[in-house]
Amino acid sequence: MIYLDHNATSPLDGRARELMEPYLDCANPSSVHRAGRRARDAVEQAREQVAGLVGVQSNQVIFTSGGTEANNLAIAGIAEANLPGAIAVSAVEHPSVLEPAQALSRHGWSLVTLSVDREGRVDLGALGDQITPATRMVSVMGANNETGVVQPIAELAEFAHSRGLPFHSDAAQVAGKLPLVFSDYGADAITLSAHKLNGPKGAGALIVDKTLDLQPLLRGGGQERGLRSGTENVAAIVGFGAAAELAGTERAVRSQTTTALREHLLARLAEIPGTRVFGDSAPRLPNTVMFALPGIDGETTLLQLDRLGFAVSSGSACHSASPDPSHVLMAMGEAREVAFGAVRVSFGHANEHAHVDALIEALQKILRTLAPGLMEQVPANTVSVA
Repeated sequence: MIYLDHNATSPLDGRARELMEPYLDCANPSSVHRAGRRARDAVEQAREQVAGLVGVQSNQVIFTSGGTEANNLAIAGIAEANLPGAIAVSAVEHPSVLEPAQALSRHGWSLVTLSVDREGRVDLGALGDQITPATRMVSVMGANNETGVVQPIAELAEFAHSRGLPFHSDAAQVAGKLPLVFSDYGADAITLSAHKLNGPKGAGALIVDKTLDLQPLLRGGGQERGLRSGTENVAAIVGFGAAAELAGTERAVRSQTTTALREHLLARLAEIPGTRVFGDSAPRLPNTVMFALPGIDGETTLLQLDRLGFAVSSGSACHSASPDPSHVLMAMGEAREVAFGAVRVSFGHANEHAHVDALIEALQKILRTLAPGLMEQVPANTVSVA
């Protein structure tokens, strides 16, 4: 199997796995005996490693069970600290931001959906018309998990702050792929997820500005400075810390590798007439390409590729059961039939150029079966023989 779905989850780095193993059966880090202190020390070391990835102090890191919980903590925690009003989120957010924002409507809040342009970026010019005196907070993701399109977070956060509004950003797809320094980024809180940067599933973090007024979702044990009660998943947190440190030291090389793969895939896709690449004129993550083959449903392409030994996605893995087309592509103004054709390829640093060529060969094989008329337009010397 050639794995090309790293935005859904990235393989656990063997170096992080090795460091996790001693803590798979460890004491409660809140216990005061020696074994408990050893577990606590491991958690605090990981906290420093995660803090180092984004250039903050360790007490700004709140460990959670993953990106979804961190996003929920940011949305509900900021809301709890404010009088009801409006929350503004972009139309292309992950469901773990959209759904808690929508849920606030049961508590006297309203939702303002920030529109995006054809490339999927929040329109800075129109932002002022969508923010009103009733707005209490803004949340815009750093980079889209489907298209890879990167948002102008510093400018958006600056605008929110000019209106006195706290700003949150889901940066789960940014960390480890692009430079991410909290003070430069501009947000008051950002979300990280371990398994998006070759760490384990089940660990994430909300990074917060010390001045942010935030209320907890989970109460009871007082862990994580009272902002996230519950016994810490020590092994997963240790793996998160190790992966965060590795992502920081190796990011430039990894990004260089995946950028080359992305550009190679784009060049090869250009050989197939009618292929639509989404967000191709916007700044994008170095590892992500979302495209649609002409006249073929994305789920069909995904299943055919799976049969041929490729793991790709047709959108967000967290929303794969939905029968509707990608809400991200619909917000970008794509026609439903085009959006239904979407396929996402997201590379990791272990992928190779040969994987791209093999993928193109597989796509050509699918097209020769499902759209033979289209492939007749392709010059023979660009079509690989399956």
